[in-house]
Amino acid sequence: MTQQAHLAAPGIAELEDLARQARAHIVRTIAGAHGGHLGGPLSVIDMLIALYFRVLRVRPDEPTWDDRDRLVLSKGHSSIALYTALAMRGYFPIAELRTFDAIDSRLQGHPDMTITPGVDMSSGSLGLGFSAALGIALGAKAAGKGFTTYAILGDGECNEGIVWEAAHVAPRHGIDNLIAIIDHNKLQQFGWRGASATDRLPAYTGTQLVDRWSAFGWRVLEMDGHDMSSILTTLEQARAVRGVPVAIVAHTVKGKGVSFMENDFTWHARVPNPQEAAAALAELEPAGGGGS
Repeated sequence: MTQQAHLAAPGIAELEDLARQARAHIVRTIAGAHGGHLGGPLSVIDMLIALYFRVLRVRPDEPTWDDRDRLVLSKGHSSIALYTALAMRGYFPIAELRTFDAIDSRLQGHPDMTITPGVDMSSGSLGLGFSAALGIALGAKAAGKGFTTYAILGDGECNEGIVWEAAHVAPRHGIDNLIAIIDHNKLQQFGWRGASATDRLPAYTGTQLVDRWSAFGWRVLEMDGHDMSSILTTLEQARAVRGVPVAIVAHTVKGKGVSFMENDFTWHARVPNPQEAAAALAELEPAGGGGS
């Protein structure tokens, strides 16, 4: 039995609680599977909850509806965040999250559009998902379709040349049905060249990431990727832009929601032991609450 959104348009407080529940599902799933990623899924989940519960035009009971909005998780290693949002929205049972990364599961370590309801594009090799999202947007324009395509990238993923090839092509074709969201948690898999902010790669600090997307002809917006009001307002602004594609630089925290995981790149793909999982869930679940 699937779990649908409680309301057609949940408010800010409910969205925040859904994101809290989602974080608990993510931690529990990764700990149970003994594999997967944590830092990136925890940094992107607020945005996925906002998208699936308030922004995207989708039909969970009809996942291949032709006029649905599309979402491509280009940073495919954060698949558990996407699966959690899809399960909570009603695409498949939440209990199925327990099968994550099992050999016969529909929920593989990277999204597979051929087996998982709600997955609009398979992704894994970084940058390819974003290029596919551009292709979807181009196809929609050619077919006269009115849906919007959203692509979620990691800031580390923006090291890939194919990202900038796609970024160069989109404005040339007047693509205004594509919104790229960069999960700017400022930590790649193995950290940066040094421990301090001044050691971080200059292309991905402060306004320079904004400047790079702007230089390719995109309308660039910024938002707090953990503030539901900021997320909803910015996505509404992005959808209203005409004539050019939109890139949203979402300022986030890797490992958000679990104090000892936040801003620690070692949690990119580290699996919590039972004690660490229990400590994380104690922060994420209300006192006396069980599995949300």
